[in-house]
Amino acid sequence: MPDSAAMTFTLPEPFAGWFAARGWQARPHQLALAEASLAGESALLIAPTGGGKTLAGFLGSLIELRDKALRSNTGIPALHTLYISPLKALAVDVQRNLMAPVGDMDLAIRIEARTGDTPAHVRQRQRRNPPDILLTTPEQLALFIASDHATEFFADLKCVIIDEVHAMAASKRGDLLSLGLSTLASWAPACRFIGLSATVKEPDELARWLAPDARIIRAAGGVSAEVDILVSRERIPWSGHSGRFAVPEVYEAIRKAKMALVFVNTRAQAEVMFQELWRANEDNLPIALHHGSLAREQRVRVEAAMAAGQLKAVVCTSTLDLGIDWGEVDLVIQMGAPKGAARLVQRIGRANHRMDEASRAVLVPTNRFEVLECRAAEAAVEAGEIDGEGLRQGSLDVLAQYVMGRACGDGFELAGLYDDIVRAAPYAEIDWETFERIVDFVASGGYALKTYDRFHRIVRRPDGRWVARTAQDAQQHRMNVGAIVEAVQLSVRLANFVGKVAGAPGEKRTVRAGRKLGEIEEYFISTLVPGDTFLFGGEVLRLIGVEGLDVLAVLAVGEKPAVPSYNGGKFPLTTFLAERVRQMIHDPAQWAGLPAPVREWFEVQVRRSSIPPPDHLLVETFPRGDRHYMVCYPFEGRLAHQTLGMLLTRRLERIGAKPLGFVASEYAMSVWAMEDMSGLDMGDLFHPDMMGDDLEEWLDESALMKRTFSHCAQISGLIARNLPGKEKNSRQVSFSSDLIYDVLRSHEPDHILLQAARQDAATGLLDVRRLADMLVRIRGRIDHNVLDHISPFAVPVMLEMGREPVFGASVQDAVLGEAEDVLVRDAMRD
Repeated sequence: MPDSAAMTFTLPEPFAGWFAARGWQARPHQLALAEASLAGESALLIAPTGGGKTLAGFLGSLIELRDKALRSNTGIPALHTLYISPLKALAVDVQRNLMAPVGDMDLAIRIEARTGDTPAHVRQRQRRNPPDILLTTPEQLALFIASDHATEFFADLKCVIIDEVHAMAASKRGDLLSLGLSTLASWAPACRFIGLSATVKEPDELARWLAPDARIIRAAGGVSAEVDILVSRERIPWSGHSGRFAVPEVYEAIRKAKMALVFVNTRAQAEVMFQELWRANEDNLPIALHHGSLAREQRVRVEAAMAAGQLKAVVCTSTLDLGIDWGEVDLVIQMGAPKGAARLVQRIGRANHRMDEASRAVLVPTNRFEVLECRAAEAAVEAGEIDGEGLRQGSLDVLAQYVMGRACGDGFELAGLYDDIVRAAPYAEIDWETFERIVDFVASGGYALKTYDRFHRIVRRPDGRWVARTAQDAQQHRMNVGAIVEAVQLSVRLANFVGKVAGAPGEKRTVRAGRKLGEIEEYFISTLVPGDTFLFGGEVLRLIGVEGLDVLAVLAVGEKPAVPSYNGGKFPLTTFLAERVRQMIHDPAQWAGLPAPVREWFEVQVRRSSIPPPDHLLVETFPRGDRHYMVCYPFEGRLAHQTLGMLLTRRLERIGAKPLGFVASEYAMSVWAMEDMSGLDMGDLFHPDMMGDDLEEWLDESALMKRTFSHCAQISGLIARNLPGKEKNSRQVSFSSDLIYDVLRSHEPDHILLQAARQDAATGLLDVRRLADMLVRIRGRIDHNVLDHISPFAVPVMLEMGREPVFGASVQDAVLGEAEDVLVRDAMRD
């Protein structure tokens, strides 16, 4: 329903008066959603950023709650509305913004937030005496469901509001939330479900995910965003992602803005960009850093300073992607390609958070291929086209966690639980046999593990109801709720030295953990030795040592700080943008708008090799030094390319080409070998049948597959990282999951958890499904060019070979600069 439809609904007092007193008028889509909500209808609202979606979502509830008598059928305090946000910060922000109109209208409505940061005594009070409106996260809903008397707590629930619903639906987190919503629908049949979103590719599918009968309300209007691409006065690098070369121009844009958000795609890039901007900050502008590994206190201080308009810029990651209205932000700067049009639209919406004002954004490509990706994203935004994942098949490990959660709460009977599960859209096709296998897995661990008592987590009572076997099993489940497996984090703390500066020979000073700066991945710290320097929280630190889960460090001035290497926060290039990039490369008419160095790059590529049609795959083979190289350009993203490299090297090994290694980027993949590969049949080499036996053999041996299985084991609850009174470190978790993986592969290869891990591999770390689609698409359409030396297109991926996972910024740039000069000279000469 577009908001341009004739509206007969009008706001009652004091709501109409509240709008009028501010010179506002309720928008048609806000009225339409309020009317649907008051009629008890579920609905998905799609409206541009700044269109008042959040207030629209709450209007129906606020109107109902004017009269306290409507709150409960029993006359005792009861929860009326549950608001679910993907971010804790968003829930807190909504509470702050919602309290203003409630206070202005003098409404006697209690609004409270409940996140992982909420003190235990407050949570206990909320259960005894629920507020009218509770603002929370998906994980807290899962904890509620796994608690005693949850059915009674939600019995009078009238409304559930899911904000930024698109950000959660197509993920494991969305699977768990969908099961939770289905549970609430069963416990509170009169409850309505309201979804709020600004960017939706498939509205019908998202509405179905929300509720079977959810209607769609679309807002009309909105001002197109102003998107520019910053083509630096400096040369555009052939490779790399740091964007250091553009820092002076980025700083100049920050100076001219009221407040700017500088988005980067990884936490490591955030650290580097923050330090580079401070080096350029000759005006001493207030520039802050915000990412998920910083201490909560630091993030809260930054958010408060943003809300108060005290900052000039914030360097941030996806932690600031969603819905929070920072008011003063008038410019978004995206460092590097956004990897998806929907993500770009979401980030652009942080600037001028108002529907009738154009959001302003600047894209800063950090290498030549990213120039194309930024152009493709810019064109998609201008055309109003967005990408996004459709409804996914629900993950089996998440389903196992949900089953355990229901047993930890009020328990379940099989038939009733099955009905709740298939009501959730991601699990609508789950058959009874798979359901029984999941229940058996939670009850016994499955056939190969049932002799181990610790895997028996639920039992069936004589009355047929399934419950947690012991109180400790229930407690362990609640301590591990959630569908996000974070890389192991260690606390980074400033070291305090106790004792004399100079003591007797051999005397050691006592070191104690001081102020916490944030958290960092255990894997990264394991690559350092005491005395090494690294960048964290915008400071250069020197490692003193690791004690337990604390990294002890001191402030240092390091010439070559290692850069934190966070596994989280790296986005794959979407299929939608990849297709646009292929079209742009193939169509010379679109080259006119590209920078001169990029146009020259294309022109020399045509002369030296070729540029294929968008549905073809270009493969180049050439010698260099004492090695032979094969480079292909699928443009399917780093994950799919890494899997392709693994499978191709197996095939090359089998036919005697003696491959030595491979490297993958977002756009290309290169293999180098001892033997000449120019005479190989590329149709056979890239045949889709590599997704059969080759893939299965590799999956059986792959460390990545073990890692995928470990994630599934943790999400399902088979392995618990957090235990009552203690926490396992990553080595203990890896040891446990690897042992179980080997046992299951040998004795029960069709185990439900192995099935879940293979399902994950298809779309997760290995991106198998996308690779398979590509191989089918290019069957019979491979353009193989045999060259005598490197081509222009091959330079960026060849430069990736010189990159180390941990590097010193200045030295690395110098080394790569020398390598780049040599490669470019060879590639661009005629």
